Amino acid sequence: MARKLFTFALCLVSTILVAGRAGEPQRFLYAGVPGVGNATNHGGVGILVFDIDHGYRFAKRIPTWTSPEGRPAEGVRGIAANAATARLFVSTSRRLAAFDLTTDTVVWEQNYGGKCCDRIAISPDGRTLYAPAAGAPKWYVVNAADGALVTTIDKEGSPHNTIYSDDGAHAYLESQGRVPPFLTVTDAKTHTVVKQVGPFDDVVRPFTINGRQTLVYANVNNLLGFEVADLTTGKLLHRVAVEGLKTENSPVHGTPSHGIALTADEREIWVADNTNHFLHVFDATKMPPVQKTRVHLRDEPGWIAFSLDGRTAFASTGDMIDVRTKRIVATLQDEHGVGVESEKVVEIDFENGRPVRASDQFGKGSVR
Repeated sequence: MARKLFTFALCLVSTILVAGRAGEPQRFLYAGVPGVGNATNHGGVGILVFDIDHGYRFAKRIPTWTSPEGRPAEGVRGIAANAATARLFVSTSRRLAAFDLTTDTVVWEQNYGGKCCDRIAISPDGRTLYAPAAGAPKWYVVNAADGALVTTIDKEGSPHNTIYSDDGAHAYLESQGRVPPFLTVTDAKTHTVVKQVGPFDDVVRPFTINGRQTLVYANVNNLLGFEVADLTTGKLLHRVAVEGLKTENSPVHGTPSHGIALTADEREIWVADNTNHFLHVFDATKMPPVQKTRVHLRDEPGWIAFSLDGRTAFASTGDMIDVRTKRIVATLQDEHGVGVESEKVVEIDFENGRPVRASDQFGKGSVR
């Protein structure tokens, strides 16, 4: 009985926190779980919401999908949000769904013939989704209002990561298993391929771009570090390795570095070290970037994103890191005190109960 009363009280407090006071802006971190593969031991199943302004305190759990007995949980493969349309989008290997951010209810679900969906991206106007197919060499171009399929874009390999440029002009598509390994650039108005960037030295994994869309920084297989390519010429420029540490392929991601992000001011590149459980920080004002410091994490990192104000790095380990001091300022825990880990997180800010700003799951530069 006492546990039930405690849970009820926690839910009541969480509801009050999310509702907020009239006219008072509030910032929340939304994390899809399972957010590292299908493992449910780091937060269970659902969309977990954390109150950024109160030490990343757990605020609420939005239910998603339960799996039949004996079947693995649906790991969240991608997350995106748009404040103007008040929509949160979540992809798994079985479906793509839209949630209403004001009611936390599902607006629509699609599975596109059962081949769905990896790390999605939303256009800046909130109208179009790019969704990599699961088990098919193509991307779905989707009407974000209802999930209807607009067209498809063929791309050799296993579709994986997707970035939409902040000006809405281009989308960047990364496939695994393609040899030679290229990054594909599309015209996001016509949904046609306009450029191939590379080849890179190995299969491209997580990547990010600068605000002017002239440079791409990419993790590649078998490298503790990253490569840099010119988006204008399509040519590979630099290979940058983390120095002085052992290198082994991660049992989770199969590569030493899975996770890379560019600070909004484009002064630093943050790179995941899956072997040694670090985030390495490079000086991006120099070319090639130069290693400057590192942050030790509680577990193996697999993703990095940043808060809307640029002051905090969100590590997939649940460690929240002050960008200036490089110190961990909070660690995510669910309503049961269990440490939460997720590679699929976005910040959403609210005023008067309505979303007003949303971040990107990728740490992209914004200098133009």
